[in-house]
Amino acid sequence: MQKRQLTILSLVLVGSTLFMGCGKNRTYTKIDGFAQGTTYSITYYDSLNRNFAHGIDSILDAVDYSMSIYNDTSIITRVNKNLTDTVDVLLANVIKLSQVINEQTEDAFDITVGPVVRMLGFGPDKTKGIDSAAILKLRPLLGMDKIKLEDYKLIKSNPEIQIDVNAIAQGYTSDLVADYFKSKGLKHFLVEIGGEIVACGLNPSDEPWVIGVDKPVEGALPGEELQVKLSLTNSLGLATSGNYRKFVEVNGVKYAHTINPKTGFPVLSDLLSATVIAPTAAQADAYATAFMVKGLDWSKKFIENHPTVGAYLISSDSTGSYKVWSSPAVDKLIVE
Repeated sequence: MQKRQLTILSLVLVGSTLFMGCGKNRTYTKIDGFAQGTTYSITYYDSLNRNFAHGIDSILDAVDYSMSIYNDTSIITRVNKNLTDTVDVLLANVIKLSQVINEQTEDAFDITVGPVVRMLGFGPDKTKGIDSAAILKLRPLLGMDKIKLEDYKLIKSNPEIQIDVNAIAQGYTSDLVADYFKSKGLKHFLVEIGGEIVACGLNPSDEPWVIGVDKPVEGALPGEELQVKLSLTNSLGLATSGNYRKFVEVNGVKYAHTINPKTGFPVLSDLLSATVIAPTAAQADAYATAFMVKGLDWSKKFIENHPTVGAYLISSDSTGSYKVWSSPAVDKLIVE
């Protein structure tokens, strides 16, 4: 699930893997690549000049083996095929957090939408289309109340139930890499995996990291048209979810990739994109998805009642014009 709707603006990241900062004369290291069906870009400063590429690769490999639906041998794939009912600690943590956020968001975040996601062609399957009868047939398999985690065993009320954690996995992976850096004593880094970000400390210019949020313009390249720039530090997590870049088209009609767990159908929402800040990237990732399901008014009320969560929400009015709402926590981060 490629969600890169954020652009890192604080640095010109090209070619070289090492570059100097002009503020404290720090040498930063940049590592980028491809994982989890998307790209990643990780930049950090280490006073001991250690190379953490192997440690990062180990984290990415562990997550892939645990929860990638694109990996035929992963734990989540084997759980979905009923080859095992035992999960590892990584997948267990993601399931537990998903259950918490599902309850907080009134079932808007639901990892059991996997069968519908695959049928619509947003997963590893190649079939694409809207088959109402097939969706209605799958709907009894949807619902977080139909799965239960006991220790490390996932109990499904129906063996045909499948889980899909793509809407939280990349954020969770960013958190894992950030925690790894902290365990090594690093204080200045930016971790971005598939557009889900954790930023800590300062960039090579000795300033907070600056993240650009793309306008919800179909066909525009990342960074080509920016809606707003946000300053990020203090280990905050940030994620954006939007329906304008990922959809299936059937007979000229475009259907969004966000699934309403209650109906099983692609969501009809007034939100074009939701950029969320939260204490962790995993939370930001999941809340952004839930907001796309629930829409503008519900999301605003949720944020008012959850002071650790902020958002920058772009919606469209009846004329097709953009409307923007941002919470006070995000207003403080806007770079003029």
